[in-house]
Amino acid sequence: MGELPREADVVVLGGGPGGYAAAFRAADLGLDTVLVEARGALGGECLRVGCIPSKALLGIAALIHDAADATEAGVVFGAARIDAAKLRAWTQRSINRLAQGLAGLAKARGVDVVAGHGRFDGDGSIRVAREDGPPATLRFKHAIVATGSRPATLPGLEQGPRVWDSTAALALSATPARLLVVGGGYIGLELGSVYAALGTEVTVVELLDGLLPGVDRDLVAPLARRLGKRFKRILLGTKLTGMRDTGSALAVELAGEGAPAHLEVDQLLVAVGRRPLTDDLGLDHTHAARDARGFITVDAQRRTADPRVFAIGDVAGEPMLAHKAVAEGLVAAEAIAGHPAAFEPRAVPAVVFTDPEVAWCGLMEAEARARGVEIRTAKAPWSASGRAVAMGRPDGLTKLVFESASGRLLGVGLVGPHAGDLLAEGTLAVEMGAVAEDLAGTIHTHPTLSETLGEAAELFLGRSIHLPPPRR
Repeated sequence: MGELPREADVVVLGGGPGGYAAAFRAADLGLDTVLVEARGALGGECLRVGCIPSKALLGIAALIHDAADATEAGVVFGAARIDAAKLRAWTQRSINRLAQGLAGLAKARGVDVVAGHGRFDGDGSIRVAREDGPPATLRFKHAIVATGSRPATLPGLEQGPRVWDSTAALALSATPARLLVVGGGYIGLELGSVYAALGTEVTVVELLDGLLPGVDRDLVAPLARRLGKRFKRILLGTKLTGMRDTGSALAVELAGEGAPAHLEVDQLLVAVGRRPLTDDLGLDHTHAARDARGFITVDAQRRTADPRVFAIGDVAGEPMLAHKAVAEGLVAAEAIAGHPAAFEPRAVPAVVFTDPEVAWCGLMEAEARARGVEIRTAKAPWSASGRAVAMGRPDGLTKLVFESASGRLLGVGLVGPHAGDLLAEGTLAVEMGAVAEDLAGTIHTHPTLSETLGEAAELFLGRSIHLPPPRR
């Protein structure tokens, strides 16, 4: 890159999906852009220790389960033998390939990438602590904070040899015989699924009374049934009250109805969410403000209370999703360039990449009713889908939430194989303000799982072919 110190139109702190998207868009709009990333290489937590490695491992887990399920169709494979070193190397190759692609895109756009930790250091300046040289100062006209988040911790359960966070679990340093997962959210269930497929006895402890708190219960039910067969135990309404390392194992104490008071495991995974990385950014040198949870408050353009400083992605509030960060990054870059941009989506899609996958967007049933919105739902069970039955996966469900009076689609939920890919049609429909007739009138390829979206819309209209007629 160019000599330091230097001045730039835009300095982006953080090279994850939101940060590099913002930097690339700013450069495309003709703005001199510098991107500061603590790791040096672009991609952030998502590429290095999050989205990509977890999905690579979940793909292997699905392959193992599919091979086992094939016995019902008369196809028998031998027992899987896991070479952890090769599996780690295979995952790392995917990460490296994507990282190299991002580096090439940055170079092609003229985006300077500075390796180091950046902090605001006064009026319009950022100080970068670099490993490969002395600290450097960057002067900026505008800055975008995209530093992401870190795994949340619980008091007394800080990371150690026998206590993992999600980053340590994805390193695949060991395949324990017995794993206790604290937290029944998407991180705990995804990683629990990986280790269960690799032969680990997995127990999940969730403080609340259901898995995936906040997700539509109709969508969670098929997943809970399937995981109930793959995990050793799922303990709901249960709290971890104590832990002691005996040398040969972890002795944990639990409190909850139906839960064992004492349990021995080899490894413990803390998966209780993530926290924004906003503590060590020198925000006191700006006018940007944070809320009680540490999120930076922003407006529709992702501008903070300091007109020169923007914030996107995990630091700017829920949901903490890579694609939401990308969308915000594009808005921030365009706003800085003077374009009339705003982050105002009707639907932000979300996917839990378990087996089955759970996916949803928009306004789902519980939230709609809590808001007092008059709705009607339509649920198409995948037992009526020829493709799902042929796949041996009739346990899925497609659920649509419509505004009662207008028939406008407000929310879409799916559970089943490839639900995350199927959600795209639903997200587009919600974003465009589609009504039931739009979905029902769209010809869906047969036989595919996407037909269930049209079938659910037909059900809402009272004219479904493959489901019983509605009661009159």
